[in-house]
Amino acid sequence: MQAIIDWLVSLPVVALYLALSAVAAAENFFPPLPADTVVALGSFLAAQGQGSAVMAFLATWVGNVAGAMVMYALGRKYGAERLERRLIGDKGPGAQAKLQSLYGRYGVLALFASRFIPGVRAVVPPFAGALRVPPVSATIAIAGASAVWYGVVSYLGFTVGGNWPRLSQMISGYGTTFAIVAASLAAVGALILWIRQRKRRAS
Repeated sequence: MQAIIDWLVSLPVVALYLALSAVAAAENFFPPLPADTVVALGSFLAAQGQGSAVMAFLATWVGNVAGAMVMYALGRKYGAERLERRLIGDKGPGAQAKLQSLYGRYGVLALFASRFIPGVRAVVPPFAGALRVPPVSATIAIAGASAVWYGVVSYLGFTVGGNWPRLSQMISGYGTTFAIVAASLAAVGALILWIRQRKRRAS
């Protein structure tokens, strides 16, 4: 990790933005990549130099969404099962089945919430493509989750700074919290939709 930090420090501001965008995009293809910590540190470095934490966030967000939509397109073309094995191997068996169950119950809200769940988030874009979720709906769900998550990561990077062990621990803790909150919101949203549908049928 220290080598990555040294590399980020050596970059000029524009190159740092591009690096953050590339790392955030690559996370969709190589889930073990410590993208969250790298992005947080990059945001800190950008804010400390001539750059901007906001620009670092935007570069990260655009890169992550772009990479996710590439995986969405691949899932739409080839199916999600083969990509699931490529992304998470044997570390997360049944991730696709878990996501399919959530999607069946909560719809697009499940895609949003699942982007916060470790072991599942990587297969959300290809799964959405394989299920033929409309591109606009998939983009909104993925982009929304990415904006929330990387907004928090960028903020932590700005406040915690170069203490990357503490930063990594905080990001992990926030990830668990967001997964619980997002899943709860998705469940509430689905319940509201279900109640509305029942009222329409009754009338």
